[in-house]
Amino acid sequence: MNARLQTLSEAGVSVWLDDLSRSRLTSGNLEGLIRDYSVVGVTTNPTIFAEAISHGDVYGDLLSALRTEKIPVAEAIRKLTTDDVRDACDVFAETYRATGGENGRVSIEVEPGLALQTDATIAQARELHERVGRENVLIKIPATKQGLPAISATIAAGISVNVTLIFSVERYLEVIDAYLYGLEQAAASGFDLSRIHSVASVFVSRIDTEVDKRLDALGGDAVALKGKAAIANAQLAYAAYQTAFTGERFAALESKGARAQRALWASTGVKNPDYPDTLYVSSLVAPNVVNTMPEKTLMAYADHGAIGAPVVDTGLVAAETMRALSAAGVDMSDVFVTLENEGVEKFVKSWGDLEATVEKALA
Repeated sequence: MNARLQTLSEAGVSVWLDDLSRSRLTSGNLEGLIRDYSVVGVTTNPTIFAEAISHGDVYGDLLSALRTEKIPVAEAIRKLTTDDVRDACDVFAETYRATGGENGRVSIEVEPGLALQTDATIAQARELHERVGRENVLIKIPATKQGLPAISATIAAGISVNVTLIFSVERYLEVIDAYLYGLEQAAASGFDLSRIHSVASVFVSRIDTEVDKRLDALGGDAVALKGKAAIANAQLAYAAYQTAFTGERFAALESKGARAQRALWASTGVKNPDYPDTLYVSSLVAPNVVNTMPEKTLMAYADHGAIGAPVVDTGLVAAETMRALSAAGVDMSDVFVTLENEGVEKFVKSWGDLEATVEKALA
């Protein structure tokens, strides 16, 4: 086992891989990452699947069968993606059992075009859960305003959820409320709350990318704040997590077996080459969190990563950073709105790319 990643895991960080493909499953690569690199979960998205299918000869036989059966593109995508996720769930079955369901998780995303459609998101979340047919699957639902009631309804139906596309602490608090409301409804319906799990994916590097761009435009002393917004925002998010899941509302649910909704650090690959390539891993260490990493970031940390200052913070330093950004002229509310809108657009584009990739392969 890689010592650096093992130490990270022992500090409370669940290491999940932000990538999945059939070649990882058939070659033994995923088992190797579990065995040697402390990987205890996987997240996926349309971009990952499009890349895998377009460059993976291993899908040839399945695509040929789908072509022969004249399966429509949408159904072919559902078949390809749910098969991979189901098989990955089986690979992680032992991890899932050993951790009481906390880890050994594989995420699959509802169609991004449904991000602003509550009822359609609820329906597809249930469909995906049924099609994968494994307890350790997580259904990814975006934290848009329309997504919040879908999160509650899906949790209320006893389905575990990975809430994605969270940028602001304000939206994160709404996500926590949606989760707790869903648990309350699930309890009223007689569900075993101990079997319902959730993570809240707080995006990291994209915040620095957007804020740094604005700081460069402002110039002068403002540039000294570059690279600080994302970590400060994550610190405030973790403080919100600690408060929410030690409060009376959750305590009432916890007495019935409920689990805390863990914070998951997403978008942790460094996009600015001037920053350390393990920045969003080393600086985001705290008990009971998840960090989902691209393989490049995972291997960088395995090679030279080290735990930095803990993300646990009284909120004072992080809040001061946010005040400094505001004083410098950065409208963080606009940053978060911009990133959410761009995030939905990017997800929709990625889905379109996936459709085009599958359509080409079937042709």
